[in-house]
Amino acid sequence: MPKGIGKTVAQNKKAYHDYFIEETFETGIVLQGTEIKSIRAGKVNLKESYARIRDGEVFLYGMHVSPYEQGNRYNHDPLRERKLLMHRREISKLIGETKEIGYALVPLKIYLKNGYAKVLLGLAKGKKKYDKREDLKKKEAKRDIERAFRERQKM
Repeated sequence: MPKGIGKTVAQNKKAYHDYFIEETFETGIVLQGTEIKSIRAGKVNLKESYARIRDGEVFLYGMHVSPYEQGNRYNHDPLRERKLLMHRREISKLIGETKEIGYALVPLKIYLKNGYAKVLLGLAKGKKKYDKREDLKKKEAKRDIERAFRERQKM
């Protein structure tokens, strides 16, 4: 996890349920018009979004940024593809790793850092159904233990 993360605007919790996150990368994002105002207002959704490498550049697809209310004609297409800014060596590394079967690039969260919008991109490997069930069991057991501990503290 990169240090100094500012205000988290949106998180993709479903990605942690559906994938094993192998590695994360902090990327910048190319925005246009009033998109940054909508992002600062928290009107962004990462649920069905994913990233792909095309012509040596990384693009983010399916991220929904709602149009800004006071934007009138300067507003943007909410589902347009957006370019992610990464170093060339990071992109080269990702090209090699995403060629392997089962790996995907998934945006994990959008946050503001020093006034700029950043995307935390994860190199992810898909989970099988039994892995998801196992994670749910662990999460439920942990929740039960914490609940019992709190009840004991009250006594």
